[in-house]
Amino acid sequence: MNKNIDTIPFKQALWYWFKLGFISFGGPAGQISMMHQELVEKRKWISEHRFLHALNYCMVLPGPEAQQLATYIGWLMHGVSGGIAAGVLFVLPSLFILIALTWSYLVFNEVPAVSGILYGIKPAVTAIIVFAAYRIGSRALSNRYLKLIATLSFFAIFALNIPFPLIVLGAGILGWLGAHYFPNQFHISEHPVNSIISHGPAVIDDHTPMPVHAKFTWSKIYKTGLTGFGIWASLIIVLLINFGRHSLLTHMAWFFTKAALLTFGGAYAVLPYVYQGGVEHFSWLNGTQMMDGLALGETTPGPLIMVVAFVGFVGGWNHPVFEPDSLAWSGIAAASIATLFTFLPSFLFILIGGPLVEATRDDLKLTAPLKGITAAVVGVILNLAVFFAWHVLWPQNLNGSFDPFSALTGIAAFLLLLKFKRGIVTVIGLSAILGLLYSLSITN
Repeated sequence: MNKNIDTIPFKQALWYWFKLGFISFGGPAGQISMMHQELVEKRKWISEHRFLHALNYCMVLPGPEAQQLATYIGWLMHGVSGGIAAGVLFVLPSLFILIALTWSYLVFNEVPAVSGILYGIKPAVTAIIVFAAYRIGSRALSNRYLKLIATLSFFAIFALNIPFPLIVLGAGILGWLGAHYFPNQFHISEHPVNSIISHGPAVIDDHTPMPVHAKFTWSKIYKTGLTGFGIWASLIIVLLINFGRHSLLTHMAWFFTKAALLTFGGAYAVLPYVYQGGVEHFSWLNGTQMMDGLALGETTPGPLIMVVAFVGFVGGWNHPVFEPDSLAWSGIAAASIATLFTFLPSFLFILIGGPLVEATRDDLKLTAPLKGITAAVVGVILNLAVFFAWHVLWPQNLNGSFDPFSALTGIAAFLLLLKFKRGIVTVIGLSAILGLLYSLSITN
C-alpha cells in the first residue's frame, strides 16, 4: 500500500535541505548522486523512476540541474513553499562561503602560498570535470544509441562550434525519432538501477496518487508565470532607479538573466558563456581569475554555477558601485545580484513546468526526447573538460610550453576519483598540498 506524501514532515525535509546546502560538494554529478543515495536509497522519499524523470527534465532546462532537482523534489513533496525552501537552502550556504573566500583571494592572492595552492587545484578541477562526464555518462548512456548522441554532441560543439541550444534541439529530435523506431532503448526503465528490486517502496512511489498542488491547470501556470515575471521586473526597475541603465549591477542583472535563460546543460555547459561574457565582453575579471574562481567553486558546497558569485564579487571589486573605500560592499552587492538573477528563472522553470512533467511522466513521446538531450549534455561536459585542460596544460596557449606538473596532478586526481573512490574534498586538498610544495620547491 502506498504511503501519503504528507507523511514526510515539512520540518524534517527542511532540515535535510539545510544540511545538504553545507555538504553538497562535488559539482552536479556529486550532488545528484548524493541526493539519489539519500532520498531514493536511504530515506525512500521518492522512487527511482520518479527521481530519474525529474532529473531528465532538469537536465534539459537551462541552469543548474542539481539545484533544480532539489527544488523539484521539494515542490513535489510540499508544494511551492517546499520547492522554494529546497532551492534557496541548496544555494545560500555556498553564497556566504564564496563571498568570504573571494574576499580572501583578492586580498591575499599575491601571497606565494596562496598562488601555489591554486596552482595545484586547477588540474584537479579539470579531472573532476572529466570524472563528472564519466559519472553522468555511466548513468545516462545505457545503450549505443544514447552513446552515439553523446558523441555527435561532443563533435558538434568541439569541432563545428554549433551553439548548444541547437544541439539540444537536435538531440531532442533524435530522441523523438528513437521513441518511434527504437522504443525499448528510450524507456527510463532501461536505466541499470531498478527501484523495486534495489530500494523497495518509496513514500512517493511510481503509482502514488498525484498531490493536488502538482496537478496541471492552465490557470496555475498563468498565475505562477505572471508572479515570477513581476518579481523579476520589479527588481530590474529598482536597479534602474537606484543605479541607472549603464551601471555594473544593472548589466549583471541582465547578463545573468540571459545566462539563466539561454544556456543549457547545467553548470558545466554554462561556464563557457559566463567566461565569454565576464572576461572577454565586460572585462569584469581576467581569464586567470576565472580559472581561480572555478577552483574555489569546486571546493565549496552548492552548485558549481555559484562561480557566478565569484565573477560578481570580482567585478564589483574591480568596478566599484559604491565609494572607492567600500570595495568589499561593492563585491557583496554584485555577488548577490549575480546569484539572484542566475537562480530566479530556475525556480520558475520548476514551479511552472513541474505539473506538466508530472502529468506526462509515462508518456514516451516526452521522456524519449529528454533522454536524448541528457545524452547530449554528456558530450558538452566532455567538451568543457577539454576547454579547461587546454588552459591548464598550456597556460600561455598552445604556442607556449606544456606544463608536466599539471598533467601529472590531473591524472593522479582522476585516478583518485575513479579507482580509489576518494571524495572531491580529499582530492582537492591533496592537489592543493602538491601545488604548494611544488611552488615552494621551485622558488627556493
